[in-house]
Parts: sequence; structure tokens; C-alpha cells
Amino acid sequence: QLQLAESGGGLVQSGGSLRLSCVASGRTRVNYDLGWFRQAPGKEREQVSCFSRNDGITYYTNSVKGRFTISRDPAKNAVYLQMNDLKPEDTAVYYCAAGPACAAYGLIRYEDDPWGQGTQVTVSS
Repeated sequence: QLQLAESGGGLVQSGGSLRLSCVASGRTRVNYDLGWFRQAPGKEREQVSCFSRNDGITYYTNSVKGRFTISRDPAKNAVYLQMNDLKPEDTAVYYCAAGPACAAYGLIRYEDDPWGQGTQVTVSS
């Protein structure tokens, strides 16, 4: 089974930056794409970004376009989310996720596809 571990969350002021990391371990030879979701208090989990290993397609939800950048290091089985110009509305728990493919409309996932444990991002105004 594939395991995902996030790091890099924290507290930052509005306009600041953070870089999240997610490292996959376990069944890393299984073909998968990685992405990021987030869940703010009282809200549903939403998809933020994903990266296609096959063709480099990336997906971003509209609210983060131009501010967040996803990248992948296949040698390290890792994916990163560089978050710039952070806003208080970006405050959430950020989860790394795996799925069979990242498409132009987001990460395709099935019920048993793995999640990371989450990392808290807090942006103060």
C-alpha cells in the first residue's frame, strides 16, 4: 500500500509563503499521480492542485491560480506545493492525495486511494 506523508505547514502572515512537501513510500512502483486537497473548518474538502506524471499537466482550483505552484520530483517520490501571496482564506488542513491520474479538471481518485495525515496551514490577517 502507498503511504503519503506531508510536511511544511505552519503559521504565516497574509502575503507570506509556505512550501508543502509530500513524500510517498510503500508501493511506490504503482503508477499514480499526486495532488493536494484542503479542508477549512466547517467546510467540505476541496481539491487544490495536482500534477500528471505522464505529460506534466497541472490542475489548480481557481482561487489559487497564479499564487500556488505544484511540482514533482520522481526520484524522491515527492510532490511539492509552493504557496505564495497567502491569504487568510487559504487557512485549512492540507492533505496530500494519490490517484490514478491528474486530468485537466483535477485528480481522479477512487474510494480506497490513499490520503496523507494532513498539515495545518494558518494565515493571519
